[in-house]
Amino acid sequence: MEIPAHVALWFLPFVLPICFYVAFTDLREMRITNQAVMALALVFIVVGPFLFPLPVYGWQLAQMIIVLVLGVLLNAGGAIGAGDAKFAAAAAPYIMIADLRVLLALFAANLLAAFVTHRLVKYTPLRQIAPGWKSWDMGWKFPMGLSLGGSLALYLILGTQFGS
Repeated sequence: MEIPAHVALWFLPFVLPICFYVAFTDLREMRITNQAVMALALVFIVVGPFLFPLPVYGWQLAQMIIVLVLGVLLNAGGAIGAGDAKFAAAAAPYIMIADLRVLLALFAANLLAAFVTHRLVKYTPLRQIAPGWKSWDMGWKFPMGLSLGGSLALYLILGTQFGS
């Protein structure tokens, strides 16, 4: 992986709780809060300059803007939710562009596992552990924060072990 291991290690304690919070609130309320998105972006903006050379830091921030524009377009087309688009944009600077293939494979596997797990629990007595969650009653809609937050967390965890 291209992300430096020390960078992933420094980001992980700040980002991991946000990822858990995003997954939880999306399961419970079917929404990713603006506060979580802003916290994720703010962590990168504050911590990033200490971990990256200025040109790399600038490019990583540019990724946030590029993904935000793409997310707004996808949201306008009804392909993804607004919270999903904002979270993806806030998560974008944490991903090294050379790791995009790794991230896409990780996201695909995570999405499949999260979807199957969510649907299995939805139709079993395990659902009673959290009976009030809105995601249980949303038909075909799926709480993507579970996969988005999980994928970013796993990317950073793997980056601590296999990063450059």
